[in-house]
Amino acid sequence: MLLLVAACGLQPMYVGGGDGAVAAGLSGVTVPPIAGEAGWMMRDALLERLGTGADAGAAYRLDVRLDDSLEGLGLLSDDTIGRERRTLRARYRLVDTQTGEVLVEATSGADAGIDVVSSEFATVAAERTALQNLTREVADRIVTTLALNLRNRQQ
Repeated sequence: MLLLVAACGLQPMYVGGGDGAVAAGLSGVTVPPIAGEAGWMMRDALLERLGTGADAGAAYRLDVRLDDSLEGLGLLSDDTIGRERRTLRARYRLVDTQTGEVLVEATSGADAGIDVVSSEFATVAAERTALQNLTREVADRIVTTLALNLRNRQQ
């Protein structure tokens, strides 16, 4: 079985665990502040996933621009909105801090549906929870893309 897996070209992403090349590359990424509430949530989620410590001496810089939108859907008979869709899109670039070369330039995003209820507090809480969940989901996608790119560059 192991011979079949090895023959098909599959290989683990994080060879060497926390000391491997991909993990070391990800921990060398600095994330500058990102504007807005969604921005600080995104930066926090990215730093947590990257395992990044201090920004000094980072090999890479991840520049992120966010587009967070909330759209009303499902108009009810009393002309109120019954459903909303929150969309979070991130445009990002991974830049080599030594050369200024752009290594990755991509977009990632996700969206979530929100029920609008009679309690304004509950609706606002649902909108915020949706933003938190979307931030984590988009951060996961960004880090996966970066890890794949760093692994491919090291091969």
